[in-house]
This record gives sequence, structure tokens and C-alpha cells, in this order.
Amino acid sequence: MYVAHRPAVRLTAPIAFALPVLLAGCSSDPPDDPPPPPSTAPRPAGQDAARDELAALAAAAQDRHLIARYTLRVADTPDRTIVVTSANDGSWRVDVPGGALGGTADISLAATADGLFQCALPTATRPEPASCVRVGERDDTLPRRIDPRVQHPFTDWLDVLTDRRAPLSVSPAMAPPEAIGTCYSVETTAASINPPLDVGIYCFDADGTPTAVRAAFGTLTLAGPPEPAPATVQLAGPVVDGEPLGMEAPPPPPSDLDPGGTTPGDPTPNGTAPGGIEPGGTAPTGGG
Repeated sequence: MYVAHRPAVRLTAPIAFALPVLLAGCSSDPPDDPPPPPSTAPRPAGQDAARDELAALAAAAQDRHLIARYTLRVADTPDRTIVVTSANDGSWRVDVPGGALGGTADISLAATADGLFQCALPTATRPEPASCVRVGERDDTLPRRIDPRVQHPFTDWLDVLTDRRAPLSVSPAMAPPEAIGTCYSVETTAASINPPLDVGIYCFDADGTPTAVRAAFGTLTLAGPPEPAPATVQLAGPVVDGEPLGMEAPPPPPSDLDPGGTTPGDPTPNGTAPGGIEPGGTAPTGGG
């Protein structure tokens, strides 16, 4: 006797894949919670690009040797010309008119293989010949009391701009008036009483030449094409023993009239002439 067999039912592929999903939908287990948001906002890609660009330009500036003149503009102060020399042997010198004694003395800062120096330059108010005082080792930091700060954008602040570990936030910025180059706004992201550099705007040419800086000390703007660098820098004068000039203005000269009323050349107070002669010109009379 012939018995017909029913063919086996085979599930097509779409139904086979859909079945687990339908079964999961009937499960009593709730779906997994979505992942928590990141604890900090992601850093914008533009800031990372700006930080990389600025670091590359600062590294090029470290290798850029030149003589360059910059105009220093400070509010309520006449413009001054800062001369920056970065020599081929790595030594440097920055001449700063009005860089000491409250703007009344011109100085030059220099770092050579022999150390870090401050040189006092002759001026109309200080006609003494130029002389230099050693203030530390080549890579030492100047004490704030003798630091005009304008040399930092060409020296140690370049190290900070190239250090990706430094707590900085960098973004593209507009150039200050009369400045050229690519500019970046730099801020510190960590509170510190001694920040690694001044916040502000830093501008560079494509070859690494610093073209402008706007910081707490004022605004520096490249005043013309740089000149070729010397083999090494020369100090402005001989090295002598002594104290460097400070940033503070000198005390005013003593008054010609002291509190007691004595004038120079007059040894007696209140204008009384020697020998007891009164101001009216009558000499005291003696008896007999």
C-alpha cells in the first residue's frame, strides 16, 4: 500500500532571520540602556588643526636665524623699535629701548654660551658707556623685577608653543593692524600664578618668521624684511661686576630745599646768616 509523505517545510532565509527578532520582541527583558554621554565635550577638530599648525610654525621659528626689527606699541607710550638677533650658533640678543628703570634706560638682553646677560646701553640721560652684567645661566629665567618680557616670544615661549602637553587652547585669529602672516589666539587652560606664556595673538610667516605678537606687554609688529643672521651675537659692552637694572622707575632726586628749610650753601636754618646777622641786615650790638 502506497502512503504519500508530506514534504518537509523549510523556512526561507528572510523568515529565518526575522524569527529571532520577533521572539526577542516578545521577551520580558527591557532593552539595554543607551551608553552615557562623554564626561567632557569632544575637542573641536578645528582647534586640533590650529594647535598642530601653530606648533609647526613655532618649530620653524626655532630654526629661523635672522636679524629683525619690530615696532613695539604700548598704550600711552611712544612707539619703540625692538631689534631681535637670532644667530646661527643658537645665541640670541634682543635690544629693548626703555626696557628698564621705568622706561628711562635702554637695555639689551643676550644669551650666549657664557650665560645670560643684561647690558645697559648709553642714552642721553645715561651717557655712561655700555656694560653688561651676567644674570644667570643661558637657559635661566629672568627674575620678574628685571624682565621686560618682550624677548620671550622669540626665545622660551617658542618651546611652549611646540609642546603638545602644554595646557593651551589654540584657535585661528585675525592679524593685528599692520601685521601679516597666519595668526592664532592662544589661551591657557590651567589656572596658574606663573602661566607658561602670555595669552594673546601669535602670528608667523610661512617660513617661521614671527610677524606679530599681541600680549600683556603690548603689540609687536615686524617692521620690515629680516636680515641674514650673524654667526654669533656680540654683547653690547664688556662684562662687569654689578647689579642689573630693574624695571621700576628710579626714585625722584632729593629736593633742593630740605624739610628744615636749609638751602644749599646756607648752614643755618630759616635763612639766618652766619654770625647771628638777622635777615634785615642789623648785627646784634654788644655792651661796652
